Formats: sequence, C-alpha cells, structure tokens
Amino acid sequence: MSSVAVDLDEASTMELVNATSVIAAELARRTPPESAGACIQLAETLATAGDMQEAALAGFVGVVDTGREVQRWGFPSTRSWLRSRLGMREARAKERLTLARQRHRLTQVSSRWAAGDLPLGYASTIAGAVARLDDADCAAAENVLLDMVDQGFSAGKVASFGRRIRDVITERDGTEPAPEDAKRGYERSWIDSTRSLDGGRYIKGWLNAEDAAIWDGTLAPLAKPAGSDDPRDLSERTAAALNSVLSGGHRATKVTVICDLDTLTGGTAPARLTDGTPIPAEQARRIALSAGVSPLLLGKGHLPLYLGRTERFATPAQRRVLEALNPTCVVHGCEVPGALCEIEHVGGWALGSPTALSAKLV
Repeated sequence: MSSVAVDLDEASTMELVNATSVIAAELARRTPPESAGACIQLAETLATAGDMQEAALAGFVGVVDTGREVQRWGFPSTRSWLRSRLGMREARAKERLTLARQRHRLTQVSSRWAAGDLPLGYASTIAGAVARLDDADCAAAENVLLDMVDQGFSAGKVASFGRRIRDVITERDGTEPAPEDAKRGYERSWIDSTRSLDGGRYIKGWLNAEDAAIWDGTLAPLAKPAGSDDPRDLSERTAAALNSVLSGGHRATKVTVICDLDTLTGGTAPARLTDGTPIPAEQARRIALSAGVSPLLLGKGHLPLYLGRTERFATPAQRRVLEALNPTCVVHGCEVPGALCEIEHVGGWALGSPTALSAKLV
C-alpha cells in the first residue's frame, strides 16, 4: 500500500499536485461506504475539495493562456488544448477558459472559491455574466450576484439573472442618462463606442426603423448558425457577421420598402417595411434612391409596379400596365399584339436599369 507524506509549508506546487493525484487515484479505487448518511457527508466534503482544485486549475489555465504556451505544443488555441489534452467537451472548455480569464477581475469570487466558500457552479456563472462588462461594471455585477448567492438563490437562478445583468449593469441600473443622440427622435440613429483596456471595444446604440431594417437585412442572414455543432450564441454570430461586412466580405444587403406611387411623387402617405414598420413619406423617397435598397411601388389595388434592381423580370401587374399603354409592340412598324410580346429593359438590366415602368420596360 502506497503512502503520501507532504509538508504543506515546504512542498512545491508540483509536489502538491502529485500528492493530490495519488490521493485521487486511491480514492477512485475505493468502494463507497454502505451508509447513505456517510456518503452524503463524504460527497459534500469531496465536492468542496473539488471546487478548490478547480480554483487552482483556473490559475494554471490562466498562465497557460496568457503565455500562449499551447502554440508551441501545436494547438491553435487554449480551448483546443483543453479539449484535446484535458478531454473537456466544448461547453466545459469554454467555461473553464472564461473562469481563467475573468479570475483576476473577480477578487471576491476568487478568494471565496479558493477557500471552499463558493462552489464552482456559482463561480462559473458569475464569470460568464461579467465577461463582456468593463472593470467598473464587473465589480458592480460581482457584488450583486454574490449577494444573491448569500441569499440562497440556486445557481440556476443566479445564472438567469446573470444573463440579464449585462444589460442592467451596463445601463447603470437605469440611472445613466440617455445619450443626447437618443433624443433626436426618429430621424437619427446613434452608436457609442468606447475602447476597453485589453484593446477591445464596447458598443451600444440605437437605430431608427430604416437603419434597423438595413441592419437586419444585412446581418441576419450572415448570423445564422454555421451548423448543428456551432458553439457560438447569437451575440457572437452577430459580431462575426458585422466583422464580415466591415472587412468587405459581404455586399448583398436586401431591404424592401413598400409604398404607393403617390408617396414617391410627393404625397404624404407613409410607406412601410415588410414587417409593418411605418416609414415617413420623405424618408421613403430617399430610400428609393439608395443603392442596395429595393422600393416596392404599388399601383391601384396594391399591385407591384416598381421592383428596383432586386428583381430581373417584370411582374404580371407590370405586364398588364404595359399592354394597356401599348396595344402592339413598341418597335416602330411592328404590329405584333402586345400580349404576345416579351418585356425587356430599354437600357439593359445588367447595365443598371431598374425593373420599372417609367420608359425603361418595353
């Protein structure tokens, strides 16, 4: 039977880890006691010890991550190393990496976790909640979430509130005044951007209906999961989509604005987006001239007459209008009935002509 003798005051970190490994191996071989009461006590004690070991592990992972040591061993990232060498699933590897990276900012959490006073589940929940907050908000969030722990809330409840606290704390619990740009009303969108200490950037803002439609039309298709095994959440996929657009990797924005002919010719009737959001007439007229945005012009009976550049071929409604205007082919001297003619762009759709009736479809 092997034995372990360690002087805790003199032992190196390596010696302590080796001793822990030997004890864990022996404990795993033991048959649990038959007493359920004894097993409850042993399980709780062992779980607390495991939490403290996880605190130590987070420290080790943090040093590995900061030193980028894993690249020297052929791994593309610390998370890849955690999956490959430590056998962690993707979710667990992400959780452990977040703990390692947030540990230095969560002084109270780290202290209580290392002392066995805070289970891993709570520590992980709080670390995940503050990952996108700046240092000031991180401290505020830490206090709020630890207070919930002390009140006896379950880890699940704390996690639920932690998902909301990102918005709550970022807005300073509602005490932060809205930026002046937010008071500009419907016409003006605004975005505020501040740089973080680690070189990142915090972004918040508000988009009016027109800009929001362009945002959705551009980013929503790009922010879809890459597959069933895509580990990113919607916020991460949206950031990746935005980066793709900003880096020039995407050009196909699709936004449709629906309006009456009277609106584009000076009327006051509002237009609307496909989701029903109203657009003032003046704004609709401006959108009609914007590249990458397709106005859908409606004639009487709400038949589509103008389809911009997003549609190559004329609609049945446009054909009926053309047949009414031109009983025969528009080519001089041609007597072919209009109903038998093909509809084509005078200037060529590929050359930039829109699918419109205004002397550009014949």
